[in-house]
Amino acid sequence: MRTFSPKPADIERVWYQVDADGAVLGRLASEVARVLRGKHKPIFAPHVDTGDHVIVVNAAKVLMSPGKAEAERVYRHSGYPGGLRSRTYREMLDTRPEEVVRRAVKGMLPKGPLGSQMLRKLKVYAGPEHPHEAQQPKLLEVDHSVRRLSEGALAQGRSA
Repeated sequence: MRTFSPKPADIERVWYQVDADGAVLGRLASEVARVLRGKHKPIFAPHVDTGDHVIVVNAAKVLMSPGKAEAERVYRHSGYPGGLRSRTYREMLDTRPEEVVRRAVKGMLPKGPLGSQMLRKLKVYAGPEHPHEAQQPKLLEVDHSVRRLSEGALAQGRSA
């Protein structure tokens, strides 16, 4: 029996929509990365992009564990001496919540050209609106992998 390797003609791309309202960032990102990578399909191969397109809405309402939004920092460097800049996740959630979700998913994808190709199929929006209605996205339920925080942690972890 020969090993099956998916060809571009074998891959059928589907569009999924995920609502990030009340979802914990890491658990949401791992589920989205799994779909982008194509691990939910029987034709999955680690060296081929067999994944689907994912639209994440309500990224501004994503949750983090209590205290993590203030403690964890996002770093970037300009390439010049003294060019290291950092911001907390709280500041990122207030200004660019789409970037928080995109960075979390990017860290869970393969590094290199294949991961970049998979990341291009991710569309993230801060609010409930998105311009991809023509693709007729299916609703992707991630409640089984998203742990709801308690009410006390909810007040501390959600961006105000």
